[in-house]
Amino acid sequence: MGATTKRNEMVLMCTSLTYENSRGDHFLARTMDFDIDFGARIMVMPRNRVVAGDAGDYTTQYGFVGAGRLLDHEMYTDGVNECGVGIATLYFPGNVYYYDDTPADKLGIAPQDFVAWALGNAASVDDLANKVEQIALINKAANFIGAVPPLHFIISDTTGKTMLLEPQGGELALIDDPVGVMTNSPDLAWQLQNLSTYGTLTNQERPLTPLMGQPLATQGPGTGALGLPGDFTSPSRFVRTTFLKNYAAETTTIPDALNMIQHILNSVTIPKGVKLKANGQSDYTEYRGYMSLDERAYYMEPYDNQVLQRVALTDDLLDHLAEPREYPIHHQVYVQDLTPDTVSD
Repeated sequence: MGATTKRNEMVLMCTSLTYENSRGDHFLARTMDFDIDFGARIMVMPRNRVVAGDAGDYTTQYGFVGAGRLLDHEMYTDGVNECGVGIATLYFPGNVYYYDDTPADKLGIAPQDFVAWALGNAASVDDLANKVEQIALINKAANFIGAVPPLHFIISDTTGKTMLLEPQGGELALIDDPVGVMTNSPDLAWQLQNLSTYGTLTNQERPLTPLMGQPLATQGPGTGALGLPGDFTSPSRFVRTTFLKNYAAETTTIPDALNMIQHILNSVTIPKGVKLKANGQSDYTEYRGYMSLDERAYYMEPYDNQVLQRVALTDDLLDHLAEPREYPIHHQVYVQDLTPDTVSD
């Protein structure tokens, strides 16, 4: 028997996107927006593990790195594995369908364990598309939030292929995401249809047509984006991220690409205090995660330190790491002081 899981009283509002630079490096990035500080850090998972998940044990084959914590067991919200597969999970309130009990012909996985299971077992997006048919998402609470999280997932790999998992009932199946963007509810089909409302937006300055014979003074560059939504709702963030991704200048190197993604995510990053929920608590962007798929590296940018912090899946880590390893994040604000000690002629 299944159950529809709704957790509207606690909604995680995040944004994710894929990106490709001109030389073919692929990236998956996300904001983590919530009202609770998870103490997220970068964690590396070794190969060939047995994990005591919330819905029962599962095994992994591949090593991976991402935003995780070693709580009751190893848990991840996003990451990249040694095959170059990247995954992120975001809230999908009011839309998900989980089983109460594991069907006899499936492996039961709690939704909060799906990222780690998929990173540990998928060699590509296509491989994951086949393997999700073998599992069922089970109605099991995540102890650290005391609830069953309503989740959907964005998956991308080094080919640039990007798909979503929206567990809305029936057999699990991945669906194509043609724009490489995911936010929260409504579902992808609705979000793509909603884009048509903004199909006249452009990065060009719009010519003005006189009204009632009155010539109109231009408002300058940027008029092509008049009407671009600026709020923090899921549909608005989806439109804004798609628009910026579409028109952002091309980059070549990995550092330049990461810098561009930072600028795109700036438009959906939530400072503390500007987005209050009914209970008075503030959602904010706890961290931003960047998965560099071709270099098998994970970058984290915490709220209080906008310097990227990186861990890569080196051969040494993959060959010799025996237990999961957490890398605590530096949270102090970094300022590069250019003031000279002395002034010389």
